[in-house]
Amino acid sequence: MPLLEIDNLSVSFTQYKKGFRQHDLKVIHNLTMSMNKGEIVAVVGSSGSGKSLLGHAILGILPNNANVSGTIKYDGDELTQERLAHLQGCEIALVPQSVNFLDPLMKAGEQVRSSVKKQDALGAQRTVFEKYHLGQHVEKLYPFQLSGGVTRRVLVSTAVVGEAKVIIADEPTPGLDSAVVKEALSSFRELADNGSSVMLITHDIGSALTVADKIAVFYAGTTVEVAPVEDFHGRGELLRHPYTKALWRALPQNEFLPIPGSQPDANDLPKGCLFEPRCVSATGDCTSKVPAAKTVRGGMVRCIHAT
Repeated sequence: MPLLEIDNLSVSFTQYKKGFRQHDLKVIHNLTMSMNKGEIVAVVGSSGSGKSLLGHAILGILPNNANVSGTIKYDGDELTQERLAHLQGCEIALVPQSVNFLDPLMKAGEQVRSSVKKQDALGAQRTVFEKYHLGQHVEKLYPFQLSGGVTRRVLVSTAVVGEAKVIIADEPTPGLDSAVVKEALSSFRELADNGSSVMLITHDIGSALTVADKIAVFYAGTTVEVAPVEDFHGRGELLRHPYTKALWRALPQNEFLPIPGSQPDANDLPKGCLFEPRCVSATGDCTSKVPAAKTVRGGMVRCIHAT
């Protein structure tokens, strides 16, 4: 049984247009994915594809004008707001993208120690600070006294010492030097090896492939493919979705081939396959049919032509 299971998730935001008319802007739709114990699932895709919103939807921290449908299950049971109130920060933790998530009135060391559940809090905090090359003086500083890179290391430290069962890491490594990036990713791998599930939201496919078990590819608000990391090699022959293949071949270390066009705006989505306007393999059926998620060669894909 998956530890975290997301089925047919949709997220829209109520907006007002001219004349105070209400309009629902759907930014995530029919999204399906799951994570098992001991697994890292890297979520990749272009900006605006819904990666961070997924993390916020799981944690129940979307703004008041958000409308959510579909099902999110944790450990077999539906993740209701009431249940979330008991799990947030303990069994389900967030390493946020924004460095503004730290409490501005609490010193860095105190914030990390507040996440420690079982062992010596001060010892655990100083051990993780040493791992991420944070001097002992950092524990006495307030967030406004920290640089962006140091703040990110403090945020990662908070998740690591908490030993949560589900960790959602939203772009946890930008601004960090390569040695600290490697250490942070290794810590997520260690947490997964000890039974946690880690969702690693990132633009850096290369780094994700070094620690992840699966790659979930997002496009225009939904998952178009979930594939094991072993399929990302060569010219992407084992990948299932045309967008995943194009994304892989567009990387500088591969063929550096650009993808024509751009991701559709949430206000103007195609009626059929979301990638159809940019897909070199599209047929007439792609314009009229919204592809359902299906299993192909051990991975999930939304493409009527995938085999």
